[in-house]
Amino acid sequence: MPTFFYNIFLGLYLAGVKLLSIWNPKARLWLSGRKKFPVINDLQAGKPVTWMHCASLGEFEQGRPVLELIRIQYPNTVIVLTFFSPSGYEAQKNYKGADHIFYLPMDSAINARQFIDAVQPTLVLWVKYEYWFYYLTELKKRAIPTLLISGIFREDQPFFKWYGGLWEKILGSFSHFFVQNEESKKLLSTLDITENITISGDTRFDRVIAIAEKFEPVAGIEQFCGNSKVIVAGSTWEDDEAELIHYVKANPHIKFIIAPHEIGADNIKDVQKEFPYAILYSALNELQKKGAVNSNCLIIDNIGMLSRLYKYADVAYVGGAFGEGLHNILEAAVYGKPVLFGSDYDKYAEAIDLIDCGGAISIDNALELEEIINKLLANEEGLRSAGDAAKNYVYAKKGATEKIIQHIQEKRLLTT
Repeated sequence: MPTFFYNIFLGLYLAGVKLLSIWNPKARLWLSGRKKFPVINDLQAGKPVTWMHCASLGEFEQGRPVLELIRIQYPNTVIVLTFFSPSGYEAQKNYKGADHIFYLPMDSAINARQFIDAVQPTLVLWVKYEYWFYYLTELKKRAIPTLLISGIFREDQPFFKWYGGLWEKILGSFSHFFVQNEESKKLLSTLDITENITISGDTRFDRVIAIAEKFEPVAGIEQFCGNSKVIVAGSTWEDDEAELIHYVKANPHIKFIIAPHEIGADNIKDVQKEFPYAILYSALNELQKKGAVNSNCLIIDNIGMLSRLYKYADVAYVGGAFGEGLHNILEAAVYGKPVLFGSDYDKYAEAIDLIDCGGAISIDNALELEEIINKLLANEEGLRSAGDAAKNYVYAKKGATEKIIQHIQEKRLLTT
């Protein structure tokens, strides 16, 4: 009976995407990316195959340190990377660290069998969440080692509800759990999952540390910032931008770099309306050549550089915590920058921890944001202390990737 309702959910989901695709570009990409079933022609007999699945771009960044260390430790392995969402696939479809990159076909019994037949995985890495019943149970049926990495569990998830039987069966498909915290391990124990669990921490810490330690300057940004104080607002949504509008206008002596979460043409136009005197990053080079940069606000209209932009900040603001879901605050904290974000952050352990250690501050409205930024910028010692707290927190949490790789080595999961 649970699979009956699950199949109804899958059917409704697909119908909803088709309807949405009439006006939504992402939904159209989701459909068009799945028109052709993935084909792999160059798998060589005897070569191990690692398949990593990520829901979207954030989960890819979480799994990336593991994937890249596997490439180093096991250069003979074939790496297959799949995404569920266009946000992940479109951003990383040319990623050089994988041999094959696909959209994951819609979950179904036949798709799971055909895809796993095509990939022939030796090892499967599932990043954080997104639990597809047919894929995971088919992997278990074939006794293919399947690791959940950077997993995190909360009481409000369906696994721990009275109706969670199907979800509990899905969890039983994993051969090992690498979870972020003790609470996740305790919750799994309520389902009698007490073995094959490692509290590894979150691989995102390893990823942001790697980016920071291999920092590459972003063209034109240092010149734009000059000697001014700098606020970098990353992954912003409309609610976040609304909190910043007055402060940007009222402080022409401060440089603002705003990187919206959505960079489609329509959204960039909307952001330009909010900040009418701002310039776009795509026009920055030409304007600098002409000496015509006369704005204190720069809008980033591309993807891929935000994790490096935080390096230029005196104070960082990270969007999403007014309802959409808080984005990656570790990308800013790793550079020793105090981090501000909205009020809806309870589901994010790193946000709670950073507030507790003094490296982050939550704000409720524009007036509070302005007051806090002014206090930070007026107190060099306090600014430095908050930044140090943020950086020290990130570095204290490194090491999750090594624990996962050690398990793969000890269990000889990629040794043919």
